[in-house]
Amino acid sequence: MAIQTVIKKSTYFDSVTLMTISTRANELDSVKAAMIGMGTDMNIEVIRNVGLYTADLDEVTTGDLMIVLDLVDEADPEAVLAEVETLFEKKKEASSKDLSYKTLDSALNENPDANIVVISVNGKFAYREVNKALDQDKHVMLFSDNVSIEEELLLKQKAHEKGLFMMGPDCGTAIINGVGLCFANEVRAGDIGIVGASGTGSQEVSVQIHKKGFGVSQLIGTGGRDLSSEIGGIMMLDGIDALMTDEQTKAILLISKPPAKEVEHKILEKLKNTSKPVVIYFIGSEQTDSALSHVTYAKNSLDAVEKVIPFSQMEPQETVLFPDPTASELQQIAKNQKESQKYIRGLFCGGTLCDELLYALMDSSVSVYSNISKFEEGQLTDLNVSQGNTLIDFGDDTFTEGRPHPMIDPTSRISRLIQEANDPEVAAIVLDFELGYGSHEDPVGALENAIKEARAIAKEDGRELAIIGYVLGTEKDPQDVFEQREKLEQLGVIVVDSNYQLCEAAKTFIKGA
Repeated sequence: MAIQTVIKKSTYFDSVTLMTISTRANELDSVKAAMIGMGTDMNIEVIRNVGLYTADLDEVTTGDLMIVLDLVDEADPEAVLAEVETLFEKKKEASSKDLSYKTLDSALNENPDANIVVISVNGKFAYREVNKALDQDKHVMLFSDNVSIEEELLLKQKAHEKGLFMMGPDCGTAIINGVGLCFANEVRAGDIGIVGASGTGSQEVSVQIHKKGFGVSQLIGTGGRDLSSEIGGIMMLDGIDALMTDEQTKAILLISKPPAKEVEHKILEKLKNTSKPVVIYFIGSEQTDSALSHVTYAKNSLDAVEKVIPFSQMEPQETVLFPDPTASELQQIAKNQKESQKYIRGLFCGGTLCDELLYALMDSSVSVYSNISKFEEGQLTDLNVSQGNTLIDFGDDTFTEGRPHPMIDPTSRISRLIQEANDPEVAAIVLDFELGYGSHEDPVGALENAIKEARAIAKEDGRELAIIGYVLGTEKDPQDVFEQREKLEQLGVIVVDSNYQLCEAAKTFIKGA
């Protein structure tokens, strides 16, 4: 193994730029593997786990750029490093041709009519930048994560007092007046309004509404901690207010992880003031009934959609539907597996999709471990080593510090996919692929070779490994949903058409609890 390590002190590039360059570097003929990123603890741990760590990394800091290359034996190290440098130069040249601003002030001065600012900076600078935007009376969508809950509270209180939205932090999805922001799918305009404290959960319900032939009026994101006792649901409550008065919105869908009890009480008190029908899906909540006649609770994401669309006043449109595998087809695959294959491993880009499967398994009395489990008995001892049935959210802050979100760079799952394929006790691996604006241009293609390798590993060992895939997207998304699904099918992947069906399919492959 010929490992070349270059450290560039005090050199910063944003995560999207580093993802693009990493992808290009991995495509070079002389490179077996490339890890390019900022010197965060998480990135260093990933490099260590894939066997590329060298002593050169001992003194690296979070403000340093790391370039780690595993080269083929006959490669000329200097020539390869020169090629990588060229990739950085080309990226700089391309960026220089784009309209860009060095400060928020200069951007707002040039665009005084803009009323929403999308902010994606290092978490430690987010508070300052959001304050600037709020001071200029702009709504904010804060994509950045690693923002303290104390800062979040101060920002949301300030925004609320000024009558502004502060969506976030870690807010990944919104559709405002038909314009998709960050990780949004291209869905039909309609009259169902959504307020979501879960990014991919909001994507999922908006996509399923579209697939049913209906449409979305507004999709307001809140950030995942909004319904905690510390924040008090400030943005969720403001979002409900906005949809109550929005003439286009005829029905409301709320989606979140279970809120703090006092926050749920606030929400129900707020909903007393509207006659619009409301469907609530709090993932993992035991609440099933409401004392309010116009408020209904849903038990899963698909159930939420099926309960809200009857309240739409639009005519359903023609739509594209894909068939799901039958229960008997799944059971036959499971029967063909060895008795030792009894666990599933979920490798998720979407946190809410991971959460929904987590709670679906727990509701079925299945023991499950995860990096996002709220229960001590379900927490992983080591994030890099699976235990029994394990679900990993690669979009969690632990994995995204200093590196792109996996919906931007899904290759962060590759090494774990191969690791799980080598485990003789694994019956099925679950993968999600998000389409839409902001997501990778070819998410299935990014894992195509890894899926082939995983299946080959199992076959060589005499095992039939099931891989279950869900492509979250519509026929209107910039990526081709038909092509993405076809790639998976040609790889022998079991393809489902909703996260609910993904959960049902995954249960088939668990032997015992």
